[in-house]
Amino acid sequence: MPRKSPPITEAWRGITFTRRALVVGGAQAAVGVALAARMAYISVVDNDRYVLESESNRVNLTLVPPRRGWIVDRHGKALANNRVSLRIDIIPDRLHNKAFVLGQLRTLLRLDGDTMERINRDLNAASGFQPVAVAEDMTEAEYASILVRLPEMPGIAPQRGFARNYPTGAAVGHLIGYVGAPNAEEYQQAKDPLYITPGYKIGKDGLEKYFQPMLKGKPGARRVEVTASGRVVRDLDTQPDVQGKTVHLTIDADLQEFVARRMGRESGAAVVIDCTNGDILSFVSMPSFDPNSFSDGISNSEYSWLRADDHQPLINKATRGLYPPGSTLKPMAAIAAVQHGVDPSERHTCIGGYRLGNRFFRCLGTHGSVDMPTAIMKSCNSYFYWLAHRLGYDAMAPTAKLLGLGEEFQLAGSSQRYGTIPDSAWKMKKYDQQWSASDSLNAVIGQGYVSVNPLQLAVMTARIASGRRLYPRLINREFRNEPLPFSPEALAVARQGMDLVVNGAGTAVRSRLPLDGITMAGKTGTAQVRGLGTGNGKSGTWKFRDHGLFIGFAPVVNPRYATAVVIEHGMGGARAAAPVAKDFMTFLFDRAKAMEALETFEAGWGGTIKERMDRDYMAWKSGASSDPDPKVPQ
Repeated sequence: MPRKSPPITEAWRGITFTRRALVVGGAQAAVGVALAARMAYISVVDNDRYVLESESNRVNLTLVPPRRGWIVDRHGKALANNRVSLRIDIIPDRLHNKAFVLGQLRTLLRLDGDTMERINRDLNAASGFQPVAVAEDMTEAEYASILVRLPEMPGIAPQRGFARNYPTGAAVGHLIGYVGAPNAEEYQQAKDPLYITPGYKIGKDGLEKYFQPMLKGKPGARRVEVTASGRVVRDLDTQPDVQGKTVHLTIDADLQEFVARRMGRESGAAVVIDCTNGDILSFVSMPSFDPNSFSDGISNSEYSWLRADDHQPLINKATRGLYPPGSTLKPMAAIAAVQHGVDPSERHTCIGGYRLGNRFFRCLGTHGSVDMPTAIMKSCNSYFYWLAHRLGYDAMAPTAKLLGLGEEFQLAGSSQRYGTIPDSAWKMKKYDQQWSASDSLNAVIGQGYVSVNPLQLAVMTARIASGRRLYPRLINREFRNEPLPFSPEALAVARQGMDLVVNGAGTAVRSRLPLDGITMAGKTGTAQVRGLGTGNGKSGTWKFRDHGLFIGFAPVVNPRYATAVVIEHGMGGARAAAPVAKDFMTFLFDRAKAMEALETFEAGWGGTIKERMDRDYMAWKSGASSDPDPKVPQ
């Protein structure tokens, strides 16, 4: 039979319970001792560290991006300033219920999919109290819609800051440049926490980039007490930012805007220089871009539109566009010839061209017997072929260089392509070929190997007008102004010929200034677009047409202003470039009369620069073709 277990007595139960109680009590005592030891360690040894972390959870310290310094013109008028900007950031460590908060933001601010993707990407990469930008340059209504819902959206940080503003928009795009948020590479180079602060922008191009050390300013700081959810309780301390320094330019803001507006839908560049000191008064390349778009964060669509435009609005044509100067080179050739002993009254008979061996180099007409000033006035190629064959271009090239062609200018914020003033040594080095007589004939009328930029043409004109070796400048600093090594007679002949071009029976008589007692001297030029299709360059597809150029100065007596205008594919200097120069030269002496003419042009073009750009952009987005073929004003 199975063995029976002894009955469990009350005494046995008591002994078992006592053992269990001892085990449990011992374990509890051990845990209590451990907790007490840990509390003692935290209270004594780690006290300072946890006090600091506790304070950090209660007090938030953020950098305040500094206001950039202004860029102003010669009269103190703002070309780049700052405006109030409303923005919304997210503080990752305080963001609770992420899906709900982001959904609210998307609905209230009407954020698109690309923006939401960027916010999520930035949130995943950010940590702690590093803010993540949601939206900037918001309207008051959008900003208020977030403020009233702050208790429901922990982690949202509204900010009132400043954004860059360019009052004249596209008129200063290539001159001033633009700002943008620093990229990863720029942050790695700077190692500055300000570079990852939402709302902070640095100069990316033009003068904004060149003067970044002066314009950037010093950041401020803000200490605030916050709740656990991130709601601000009170401001504890604020250190104001220090605004960057102001940069003063030689530019005349009103003239700059007028020239840009007058060029309208044309593609090209115009530069105006003060003949007394080399100050650049206007520096325009068109078409341009609105730097406000870059400051606000340009969309991929708008940037693609700018890149797709065959008029190349992202290229500064004033210093980076290279063109054959055409007949604008003839006043230089006249100076060189007189310097080498040619009598300006000596005559040459134009029979419609010039024969060199078995080749016949054609002229623009049959001008008959002409002297040097008349040859400039009528733009007689035959006369200058004769000079070049007689002297050789090696005798003329040094004069071109002394007048600034092919010269490198240290111009703040502008990269430059220098072009070519060729001679026999250059050709041997470049092509391992001898210079030929036909090369001289092509070069003397500004074709062949010769190429220059509009700034160089403007400098050449200012030097001819003043007789001094002026250097262009955008900021007021010491300038070089020594006399040119040319005889008064040589300079006088060039000026006389240029006077006759506009005020005699020359190629630009339709561009005389409509002013009493003030005249403009000038020289037109037509440059062939080499290697592009066939035809005479006066019709057909826009990109196959000849360029139109004009150089000029005014007044003829005691010149004050010099200019160069290049209209790409304008089909001729007299037709496209000279009328533009006429209008902005008029502006310098009679603003009311010039503005009246400008309003007529803009009405025909369909509005201001900004209105046309907005319309063209919307047409491009919709797939419609905007007019790529600018109408040449007659």
